Amino acid sequence: MTTIYAGKKFRLASLLLIFSLTLAACGFAAPPANDSNAPLAPNARDRLIAINFTRLLEIRHVSKKKIDEGVSQRGFELFLKAVDPTKIYLTSQDVAEFEAQYAKDCALKAKEGKLDAAFAVYNRFLQRVDERVALAQKTLDENNFDFTVDEEFIREPELLDYAKSDAEVADRMRRRVKFELLALEAEKRDEEKEKADAPETNATAEAPEPIVPGRAEDPISKLKRRYSTLQKRFHQTSNDDLLEIYLTAIANAYDPHTTFMSPKSYENFMIQISLNLEGIGATLQWDDGYTIVKRIVKGSPAEKQGELKIEDKIVGVGQGVDGEIEDVVDMKLTDVVEKIRGKGGTTVRLEVVSEDGKRKIVPIVREKIDLEDSAAQSAVFVLYQKADGTVELVDEADAETKKPADAVAQLKVGVIDLPSFYLDMKAKNSGDAGRSSATDVEKYLEEFNAKGVDACVLDLRYNGGGSLPEAVSLTGLFIETGSVVQVKPSEFGPDRARSLNDPDPKVVWKKPLVVLTSRLSASASEIFAGAIRDYGRGLVVGDETTHGKGSVQSMNEISSVLFNSLMREAPNFGAMKVTIQGFYLPSGVSPQLQGVPSHVVLPQFTSVLEDIAESDLDYPLTFPKIEPARYPKFNLTSPSVVESVAKKSAARVAASEDFGKEIEKMELYRTSKLRKATPLNREKYFAELDKLDANKEETEKMEEIVNGESGVERDYYLDEALRLTRDYCEALQTQQLAL
Repeated sequence: MTTIYAGKKFRLASLLLIFSLTLAACGFAAPPANDSNAPLAPNARDRLIAINFTRLLEIRHVSKKKIDEGVSQRGFELFLKAVDPTKIYLTSQDVAEFEAQYAKDCALKAKEGKLDAAFAVYNRFLQRVDERVALAQKTLDENNFDFTVDEEFIREPELLDYAKSDAEVADRMRRRVKFELLALEAEKRDEEKEKADAPETNATAEAPEPIVPGRAEDPISKLKRRYSTLQKRFHQTSNDDLLEIYLTAIANAYDPHTTFMSPKSYENFMIQISLNLEGIGATLQWDDGYTIVKRIVKGSPAEKQGELKIEDKIVGVGQGVDGEIEDVVDMKLTDVVEKIRGKGGTTVRLEVVSEDGKRKIVPIVREKIDLEDSAAQSAVFVLYQKADGTVELVDEADAETKKPADAVAQLKVGVIDLPSFYLDMKAKNSGDAGRSSATDVEKYLEEFNAKGVDACVLDLRYNGGGSLPEAVSLTGLFIETGSVVQVKPSEFGPDRARSLNDPDPKVVWKKPLVVLTSRLSASASEIFAGAIRDYGRGLVVGDETTHGKGSVQSMNEISSVLFNSLMREAPNFGAMKVTIQGFYLPSGVSPQLQGVPSHVVLPQFTSVLEDIAESDLDYPLTFPKIEPARYPKFNLTSPSVVESVAKKSAARVAASEDFGKEIEKMELYRTSKLRKATPLNREKYFAELDKLDANKEETEKMEEIVNGESGVERDYYLDEALRLTRDYCEALQTQQLAL
């Protein structure tokens, strides 16, 4: 199966993904579970995957580049970075030895199915993990920490070389342990503050307790257990895990978005883009050896059953109504998830420990789950203009009860939050319409029309992309016909561009449109925002530019390519996501690296975050400008309209206390990022931390987005977007510009 995908770089939450597969019928052995004392070794299945992955890489990548010494050197560099990103485990001697032996030809060898480089490096890495953990444990046992000394922990790996001596290794680990102990003290301080702020208690926050060993959860004991658990996780690495890291490193030598996905990663990817799975409906997180419930999906089996709670620790999993409960403490998160997921209608029993320490068994019947919280959501707001010229904003539900007595005019604005361009590929391939982002947005737009909504705000600020056809379909809801995006190379030749057009003259939304973006808005989001901007169909508002990803990927199941029609059911060898095209806006400009610029810029924290844009990634592609496509233009973003809206918005932002605080947080973040090290003097550490606590809300918001918590939520930013939309409608009316 091939899927055309336009999303930003698929980052694994962990380097360690595990999957066991039986291929006896095909003559291949399943990857063995890794014995913690046995070195990893490649098998016939691994070699076959490597041969075919590298073959497909040369054939299908947009560059058509052959694997050579340059690809090998880049790939090996990226592999080392993926294995030991902090440069805390491998030594300079290790790296020099491996570079001399493997760097020049590792990718060339992979074409022959030779994976010596991957397994030699990773087995040495596991050896170093054991040594570093032993050193950390010894350092913690000695407990000779002086937090009054002025020294620092360098947190930016780019500033570090690999350690050259045992003394340097020991010093680096000692500083790391001190840093982590201070971080644990900070966690405890935050917990105490939360308790003090809770309405049910009058307790006051206490200063962090001194580090005293001996108690079960004192920082010393907790950190020792954390290191032991980390060591176990590294040793649970399977061949599939390592193959994913290694082949992805070789693929990333071509560009950041070409990757290898193990069978389990591919399954998770398809769940993400189709928004449905069969299971219990809980988001889980691994913490110090425990699987923690972090979120329960609305309407899911877990919510309906009612006994599973957020922050519960899952310590055991049993299959069926009477299956034996299997201990899952210290088990990899992906393994635990695999045991909990299952066919709809079957029962899974979870042994959980609640926050109060009570243990219970929770039986849940699995069902098919639609991930509603990850789908488009909408809301309507009413802006009342009062006699004195001020504007009051209320939710639609409160429109009548909170309508000002002196209101002289009103404007309804509908907001749609779209977290991704999703599409149920399984349903589509089976001939069903299935669920998609465009059909969901169309439904909301029809509702807006029925309610007499005057303008629409489409929020793509945290939308990293998704299905390319969905971006075309979504754009078609706002225009009659015309080019939405151009792709190159095309079936007409490597130097020819093909225009992907909206063929349907039906326009669902004919009224004013505002598109909210940020530097997190990528790929398919940039196709939509770029087309709207090129057409002059609506205002683009947000960070100065979007993410800057202008490439298209296809998803190919390796087995289906390898076995083709030779087998009815091919074995699961994972999938390749490969960049096959560059995309260009109707104007002929690609958003690659430069992004889609906003008409109106609003201050938000995403604009200052580091390492999130395409230009921050290793070896990004470049796409020069091509000839523009033919497309009609609206006169809805004339310079006078944009200037009028921007001027009024800038005045409100300058007078806003909330935006003022946001700008202060942004400046604090910029200042902190200039410092690439953290003080290990306790007093200075907490003084710096207190300054950076201003960014905690933004961090938590990002975590919610990663965990799939989306939706329309009013805050000062959205309120300004709504007021700005009102200004936009007025500017259009003033200049008598009509759709």
